[in-house]
Amino acid sequence: MLLSALFSAVNGALAKILSEDLSALEIVFFRNIIGMLLVLIMLKHTPGKFSRSHLGSLILRGVLGFSAMIMFFYTITAIPLGVAITLNKTSPFFVAILAFFLLNERASKTSIVALFIGFFGVMLITRPQGLNIIDYDHLLGILGGFFAAAAYTTIRKIKDHFDSRVIVLSFMMAGTLLPLLLFLLARLYTPPSYLAFLITPFEMPHSYTVWGFIVLMAIISTFSQWLLTKAYSSTNATIIGVVSYTNIPFAIGFGVMLGDAFPDLAALFGIVLIVLGGLLVNRAK
Repeated sequence: MLLSALFSAVNGALAKILSEDLSALEIVFFRNIIGMLLVLIMLKHTPGKFSRSHLGSLILRGVLGFSAMIMFFYTITAIPLGVAITLNKTSPFFVAILAFFLLNERASKTSIVALFIGFFGVMLITRPQGLNIIDYDHLLGILGGFFAAAAYTTIRKIKDHFDSRVIVLSFMMAGTLLPLLLFLLARLYTPPSYLAFLITPFEMPHSYTVWGFIVLMAIISTFSQWLLTKAYSSTNATIIGVVSYTNIPFAIGFGVMLGDAFPDLAALFGIVLIVLGGLLVNRAK
């Protein structure tokens, strides 16, 4: 999980660099099509476990993962890297909420306190200057955390039926096929401004430097996803949850190196509260 967290932060930094030349949807497409080929090579060398009876859940995991990824990569291009990754780390709160409403799991007092702490942290990050409406970029970052939570919940349901590489492959395939459909749709339909990040025309990169960053990002993010899936498939979920938050300081550091402003005091306090709330949620499991 520690390696996955580091690779995730590096992946975010590479995506921020690529956003100067590519749209978020193009970044997602290239990241996944190359990663898909890497995973297929792994599976051809050493076949993995596959259960046809749970194929629907596997496909759902892929679609949820793509939804989380496109919103995450878009927020990386629009707001500071550390803040984007922090908002994505709200996923444990959504896991607790989904478990309560969909799985009928009882919410402990610790979980309820953690949700309030995390909510206050989000408010400090998204609107530290007052009670204005949350802006669209931050809202998409929070929605990305929600879809990530749904995807992680699905992993726990199917981990005993599929090899971790197969689960990653479902994610990569969705992240390849769905962007292709959206690229095609962009040629037939002009989306409103709030959907422009999702429905955008495809343009082939021409710079060797851009292609180099694309390949590097695909390799790093593929191994990050594989390590993440292996970690969440293990039995000690509490430790995994704690270690996963190390990608926030990694991301803040990389973001500052790339020109992001260092988070102000209110945003830093919000980040601390989100991490604290997330740790409490993991402890309450």
